[in-house]
Amino acid sequence: MLIQDKIFSFYKSRLDRYGKYLIIYLVAGTSCKKLVNVDPPLTQLTGTNIYTSNTTAAAAVTGMYTLMSNGSFATGSPSISLGAGLSADELQGTNLSLGSSLILMYKNALSSTTSAPYWGTLYSYIHTTNATLEGISASSELTPSVKQQLMGEAKFMRAFLHFYLVNFYGDVPLVTTSNYEVNAIAKRTPQKQVYDQIIADLKDAKNLLGSDYLAADAMTASSERVRPTKWAAIALLARAYLYKGDWVDAEAQADTIINNAGMFSLVNDLDGVFLKNSKEAIWQLQPVSMTLNTLDGNVFILAKAPNPSSPVFLNTNLLNSFEIGDNRRMHWVHDTTIAAQAYSYPFKYKVKASAALSEYLMVLRLGEQYLIRAEARAQQGNTTEAASDLNAIRNRAGLLNTTGTMQSDLLTAIYHERQVELFTEWGHRWLDLKRTSMADAVMSIVTPQKGGVWSTNWQWYPLPLTDIQKDPNLTQNIGYY
Repeated sequence: MLIQDKIFSFYKSRLDRYGKYLIIYLVAGTSCKKLVNVDPPLTQLTGTNIYTSNTTAAAAVTGMYTLMSNGSFATGSPSISLGAGLSADELQGTNLSLGSSLILMYKNALSSTTSAPYWGTLYSYIHTTNATLEGISASSELTPSVKQQLMGEAKFMRAFLHFYLVNFYGDVPLVTTSNYEVNAIAKRTPQKQVYDQIIADLKDAKNLLGSDYLAADAMTASSERVRPTKWAAIALLARAYLYKGDWVDAEAQADTIINNAGMFSLVNDLDGVFLKNSKEAIWQLQPVSMTLNTLDGNVFILAKAPNPSSPVFLNTNLLNSFEIGDNRRMHWVHDTTIAAQAYSYPFKYKVKASAALSEYLMVLRLGEQYLIRAEARAQQGNTTEAASDLNAIRNRAGLLNTTGTMQSDLLTAIYHERQVELFTEWGHRWLDLKRTSMADAVMSIVTPQKGGVWSTNWQWYPLPLTDIQKDPNLTQNIGYY
């Protein structure tokens, strides 16, 4: 079922205890979880009438975030954080407990006949964003401010989704329409052109979206940081420029976020970084389960020996990367012994299961922006300023200033800092290994430790065989047969 079809069958509801954030939730066969119904279900919604009122149009867009938070590519066992962490040197799995596709990702042993991680899900969401853009553009009934906000969110989301596709698969079909006949024969688009579209969408989103966080009606101001703003567009734009090697623009965009001290600041208490509406949060996803906070917390926190509900723990390569005295090792990693076996697991989220809502899933945060600006400045030879940004992150972790002064030393230090600052967040490590050309050097050592055999071709996931068979214009990534 397409994401949009699921959204159209949602209830329009409101968070129970806070009443601040309007959200829609699946009708068929589900309880209301953290929600209390305030209106009857949205019925008989179609692509033609969903955008005829502010309420239903905003609810349709909000539904994407709800689905993401309810277990998808964004969070939980199917998430990018888990799968890409297993592909890299962050997470360690057990053959007895991991699902078959995750085992293959862990061993870097995917093939053309295995499932293609995230491909179908990301394109399904892209279809929804394109349908949203088309529906909103054609609507004459929406309030102009609501129309502008929702257009901005859809552009942002399309860029966000394409960003992960191009970084997982390389050249990918660039899909900017909901027309099935066009998409069914789409060709792979060169990465540069995909990035050009990502940046164009983000520039549009930056201009369309407002500075303030809004509630689910896309009009009312909110303290909840769960709806994209212009700051989210700027943050992702800084990352996209960094990945393209456009150091000047990457620095400029990150600088805009960092200098907005009134809205964002580094949280010095490491235990507070991932709390709901943290000052470090640029964009978060709000949990929707009655008994859980984030699904990442539920999956990563080990309550007993690794099993299907808690399938992974931290790889020793990551654990050995922390410097002595790094407080992130103490606050963001938890050590436990189960049946005489020692395990260390991610502990950025402290809540495995609780009805008390205290943590939201972090998607974009200020810490990354400091590291983006540090890298962009170092690449331009501005070593003093780069070191200052790097030290802001190091000092927050209880570490002394970097000893690097030369450009090469600083870049090495920045890549290391990204490893220990952003671990198990949205696949940063896996993407960093590839974009910095470190994948072969690192994974040729790590993959055999995981029981696999490394090939430089494994940096890109395989496209799904079924899609290649249906689309005569699609080709497989090199090395997959």
